[in-house]
Amino acid sequence: MSEALVAVEAAGADASVPAVSGARQFWRRLRQQRAAVVAAAVVALLVLVALAAPLLTALEGQDPTTYHPSLIDSARGGVPVGSFGGVSADHWLGVEPQTGRDLFARLVYGARVSLGVALAATVVQIAIGVTIGVASAIGNRWVDQLLSRATEVIVAMPLMIMSLALLAIVPSSFPRPVLVSLVIGLIAWGNVAKIVRAQTLTLKGLDYVSAARLSGWGTWRIARRELLPGLAAPVITYAALLVPTNITVEAALSFLGVGVKPPTPSWGQMLTAADVWYQAAPQYLLLPAGALFLTVLALTVLGDGVRTALDPRAASRLRVGTGRKREGKA
Repeated sequence: MSEALVAVEAAGADASVPAVSGARQFWRRLRQQRAAVVAAAVVALLVLVALAAPLLTALEGQDPTTYHPSLIDSARGGVPVGSFGGVSADHWLGVEPQTGRDLFARLVYGARVSLGVALAATVVQIAIGVTIGVASAIGNRWVDQLLSRATEVIVAMPLMIMSLALLAIVPSSFPRPVLVSLVIGLIAWGNVAKIVRAQTLTLKGLDYVSAARLSGWGTWRIARRELLPGLAAPVITYAALLVPTNITVEAALSFLGVGVKPPTPSWGQMLTAADVWYQAAPQYLLLPAGALFLTVLALTVLGDGVRTALDPRAASRLRVGTGRKREGKA
């Protein structure tokens, strides 16, 4: 397979089309970026915590749904008994106000929901975006016009407003994490399709694709054997940047009351319940907010590292200005 091209569109950044020489060089370039390595370690730890949530809560001896009314001071309006929100050997991070549910158990189970929803939504976005983008680029003029106009309509849709509308009318019996994943994925695939279409049109003009066409290969065989491998780099790059965005969207929907419903724990849903306790029990607000901030930050830095590793000619956003400083010192 010839050179794979990279096209990245993130936060208004210009697309670039360099070559990727192989997996080994990618990992070597990624390892050279200390921030990306640390971010990858943080992401791996968060995923491990989410997967091991039942084991971790079993070690603590708690679960995310059991109420502990004896740990709540009803005379003070439901504030946890004890210091630091009721932190003890039995409750490592304390308990929730009013309910007494274990905060550590809800936090680690919330990681499963938040990360799971974000990853599932990203998979849906990538699957639809790649399909529409490739079909638009390799189809005839009418197909291209139809799919391009449909993509523009999707891009123009306000994600939060459409998500609020759809989530509000779906019956509550439908599994909420699955529903949130589908809604985000089905509404927010437009930018993926635009990137894939633009990159596919670029790949179609390369010599090895022309050679495959002259050899008698069909359109879909060329797409499967020649175009899709060349799209791997930009798709992986954009997917890495979509995950933190989807985590934020899920948290916002849960915060607005149309996302994951209690008693299922979610970081956004925890923030919704904690908005009136930031003075009496600040840890109830700070723990999910801190976990959400750390996750989004780590995924964003990792996505930037992946983009730079796949496109070594593009300067990392994390190093803007460092070249000038080094030249000045020299």
